[in-house]
Amino acid sequence: MTESQSVLGSGPGPECSDGVLGDQDNLPVPHQIRISNITCDSFKISWEMEGRGRDRITHYFIDLNKKENKSSNKFKHKDVPTKLVAKAVPLPMTVRGHWFLSPRTEYTLSVQTATKQPDGRYAVSQWSEITEFCTADYSTLHLNQLLHKAEAMAGRMLPFSVFYRNQEKEYFQQDSPSYRSRDAQCRLMLPSVKDDSGSHGSPISGKLEGIFFSCNTEFNTGKPPQDSPYGPYRFQIQAELLFNQKTNLYFGDFYCMYTSYHYVILVLAPDGSKGDAFCKGRLPALDRSNNCFLTCTEEEEEEEEEQGGGGGGGGGSLCFRHAQDVILEVIYTESVDLSLGSISQISGHQLMSLSTLNAKKDPSCKICNISVGR
Repeated sequence: MTESQSVLGSGPGPECSDGVLGDQDNLPVPHQIRISNITCDSFKISWEMEGRGRDRITHYFIDLNKKENKSSNKFKHKDVPTKLVAKAVPLPMTVRGHWFLSPRTEYTLSVQTATKQPDGRYAVSQWSEITEFCTADYSTLHLNQLLHKAEAMAGRMLPFSVFYRNQEKEYFQQDSPSYRSRDAQCRLMLPSVKDDSGSHGSPISGKLEGIFFSCNTEFNTGKPPQDSPYGPYRFQIQAELLFNQKTNLYFGDFYCMYTSYHYVILVLAPDGSKGDAFCKGRLPALDRSNNCFLTCTEEEEEEEEEQGGGGGGGGGSLCFRHAQDVILEVIYTESVDLSLGSISQISGHQLMSLSTLNAKKDPSCKICNISVGR
């Protein structure tokens, strides 16, 4: 790694805690700030400078703030230097650090040039103009790190036969115009944009359109639980209608909400669909018949096995399994006709505390967080 690609320190250190002398006319002021190669926890920065005083520059001061703090003072006290200090290295310079850069976050940035004096204090230029930028989503590399953590948590696989979706009674009534995710006239559940629940850097939040389904079953009954945080009425549909050999499966996220429960978001996208095109290249693809979370396998009928499997007609039935130790949130990317399933009232409670609507991920959990940028 070259010096220009090194990690910036998060602060100038004790040697310059009282060490800013003030503006110096003979130090060039950065201008035409350019930010490129933006990831979820790094970016490259370069700028133009006049020739006068360039040979005296020893350090760069970078003031980096989240955009919502745009009006905050650059210094807590007039003698306290800015947040990031870097040695003067060839530009462009990479700024990298998961401890001060968050994914999908808007920042403001300005730069000073500085000269370190023999007594340890700094002479600085005026600040550059303010530049705004936004960090990126998690890359597939980061999502694969989350995937590996989720796989370690998944547990053994249990059989299931239906996907289900709970809602209020009004959602399923044809004369209710209050739900944009329902076409009352055509009796269709429609894809809607995913909310901001889960990991802050997940590329599906606020972008992927789909319908949330559940498939977890109770260990003692093998059936869907009778409790739900989303409503007392449940739509159930046979699993093979949403998940089959023509459906692609993707890993979307792994998170918890300050509880012992951990959630895995999976995406079911029919091959060649709009949702499938969105997921390819953004999300890790899973083998539908061999993964730790949700599987669809074809098992031949016993009669065919006794006859040596002759015919090869593919007449076997599909079998489905889900992970026991995580709660799966399955996003199906196409509309679903209500006539393909059934609606009934559940006998349990609405456990609103388990709702994941816009739920924020616990950033301190060691099980489901990754350290990006290392």
